[in-house]
Formats: sequence, C-alpha cells, structure tokens
Amino acid sequence: MTTTPHPGGLSRWLLLLMSAATGLAVAGNYFAQPLLDLIGRDLGLGPASAALLVTAAQAGYALGLILLVPLGDLMERRRLAVALYAATAVFLLVSATAPGGTVLLISTALTGLASVGAQVVVPFAATLAAPAERGRVVGTVMTGLILGLLLARTASGTLSELGGWRTVYFANAALMALTAVLLRLFLPRLGGDGGRLSYPALLRSTVAMFRLEPLLRWRAGIGALSLASFSVLWTALTFLLAGSPYAWTEPAIGLFGLVGAAGALTATVAGRLADRGLVQAVTGAGTVLLVVSWLAIAAGARSLVWLLAGVILLDLAHQAVLNSSQNVVYALRPQARNRINSAFMTSFFAGGAIGSALTSLVWVHAGWSGVCVLGGALSAGTAVLWILERLTTGRPAGTPSRPVAHPVPAGSTKGD
Repeated sequence: MTTTPHPGGLSRWLLLLMSAATGLAVAGNYFAQPLLDLIGRDLGLGPASAALLVTAAQAGYALGLILLVPLGDLMERRRLAVALYAATAVFLLVSATAPGGTVLLISTALTGLASVGAQVVVPFAATLAAPAERGRVVGTVMTGLILGLLLARTASGTLSELGGWRTVYFANAALMALTAVLLRLFLPRLGGDGGRLSYPALLRSTVAMFRLEPLLRWRAGIGALSLASFSVLWTALTFLLAGSPYAWTEPAIGLFGLVGAAGALTATVAGRLADRGLVQAVTGAGTVLLVVSWLAIAAGARSLVWLLAGVILLDLAHQAVLNSSQNVVYALRPQARNRINSAFMTSFFAGGAIGSALTSLVWVHAGWSGVCVLGGALSAGTAVLWILERLTTGRPAGTPSRPVAHPVPAGSTKGD
C-alpha cells in the first residue's frame, strides 16, 4: 500500500504520521520520570534504584544513536524504521509486565535503544521532502518529537491515575505497535546509499564526519549547548514549582509541560524561514532569544507571568536553533544523511544529559539564581559558537559537500 506524494515526495498525511511517530517513540523514555516513587513502592525498589530507570533509558538511547541510526545509510530505511518501532513495542510490553526491578531496568534500556527509530524517521522525512520545503518538513517532524518529550510526563501521570503505572506502558506499547503497522503501510521503500560498506566501516565513517565537516562540528556544539540550556530549565522547574512561593501539586507541575508545547508548535515557522534562505538569521535570532529568555525566567522566581513568558520564549528559541541547525547539517552530505544525523544527535543529547547533571549540583548550592546563571551562560555559548562559525567557515550553510571517501571493503570496487 502506498501514499500519493506531493511533488516533493511527501504527502501531508505521511508528514503528520511521521511527526506523530517521532513523538510516540521518544515519549517512552520519559514516562517513568514522574512515576518513580509509584514504581518503587510496587516493585520494592529504593529511590536510588528507581532513579536508575531514567539513567537506563538515556544510556540506551545514546547507544542507539551511535550504533543503530547510521544503519539508515546501509539498509532499506522503511524496513529499519518498522523493525525499530516493532521492537520498541515489544520492550514496552516487557516493561508493562515486569515482575521486578531487574527486568524493568533491562527492558527500559532496550526500549531506549530501539526508540531511536525516531531518529531514522527524521532524516527519512528530510530525504523525501522537496529541497525548497525541507525546513518546514523537518520542523513539523521535530515538533512531534519535542511534543512527545514535553507531554510524556503529563500523559504518564494521567494514565497512572486511571489504572496504575503499568497502564502507561501497555498503552504506549499498543500505540507503538500500531505506528509500526502504519509506517509499514505508508512509508515508501528507500534504499540506503552506503550498501557496500561493512558495519564497522559505517561506524568509522560516522565518526569521520566530525573531521570532514567543519559545519557539523559547529552545529553539533551549538545544538548541544542549546539542549543543555533547555534541560537546565525543565530539570529545575519541578524544584521551583514545588517550593515557595508556588507550592504546586505534582499533577499541576505535570500540566506545566503544556506551556512548553506552545513553544514547540512554532518549529514549522523556523523551518519556513529557513526554506526562504534565512537559516543563518534564524540561528542568530534563536541564540539571542535563548539568552533573553533566561532574564524572564530569572524574574519568574516569584512571578508566574514572567516564568510563563520565559519558558515559552526559551522553547521557541531552542526550536529555532535546532531546526536551523538540522537544515544546515542535512544539506551537507545527502548520501550520508543518517550518519550525519547520528553524529549530530549524539552530541545534541549528550549536551542535554550534561545540562541536567549540572542543574542538580547548581540547585543544591545556589538555588534558582544559580540555575538561571547556568542556563544563561549555556545560552550565551550558543551565540558565541554561531559567531565563530560565521567567522571561520567559508562555505555557505546548506551547500552540499563532495561525497565522503570511504575505505573500500574487501570484494568491492568502490565505496559509498
């Protein structure tokens, strides 16, 4: 069964499906966060053991970015995406029926590993899109991903109240299985361009992208600092809202994710501007707005209005920086787009993990003021890197590179 594409090769229905698919995949890694206490009581886990579920999800996702996403340049991409979504559904089902903490920990790590199917879908959409619409398409798909990240906690809390923490995993497993079926029915077949590479050579080629592409290095750094700033806010926000003067309940704090969703919905605007040749303007404006947003967030220590304004502005700016950076790196080597995405996204999520870790330390020693200084400094770093990129990189953003030269595997006449 196929879908009728527009001239760029991507129908509106397929674009919406791919956007929803990325959101559902990434959401599975965040469902456990507001449920740690509930899961711990049910399975007899202490707080430290329960917290390992978050670490396991992040570690699994990081490994998937490195080891699985590059396969999109080696394998038929529809088959890879469907296999990863189906595997995610299976691992979520194992989590839903886990008899103890050990099984849940292992299944959580495997869920994170397989959920990188979302990062196969994003460059898939970029490949199907017409060049003049790539920014809008990537922005739409990434909106789904960010919404999944932000709303997972809210959905998790609601479902757990209806039927316990296992209901969350059962529901997500069913949705992922349905998504796998829909992707199998509607995604077109798309072969990889690196089919003559061995798997070890593919991984070496992924690492080599940092050496071969200066723009990838700059944009990976910008993306990492941007997500680090984003993670600082969302890690510390629970502490702020739970304490004085807000004293919000956990369900109310969970609903605050809806505020971030408002900013995420603007991603397609940044994409449309990038399609008009304004990708550098979008990045520059985004880095400036990241810094400005932290001034409002700092004032939000005792003002809900300023806090709301700062959160929306930061999410909008983060989306602008991310979307414009993806437009830059996806244009570098179309024949190696999944390897480029693997390298970029590994750096991106590493930045987020570091931001979260730093936030916990800063909150203990300096409170909300220290958190805001940290977030502002990380945001300022994105602006500095963007300026340095403009000063040191001669090739205009979005200009395709020459094909990467790979080692020729034994028995082959030519590499990718």
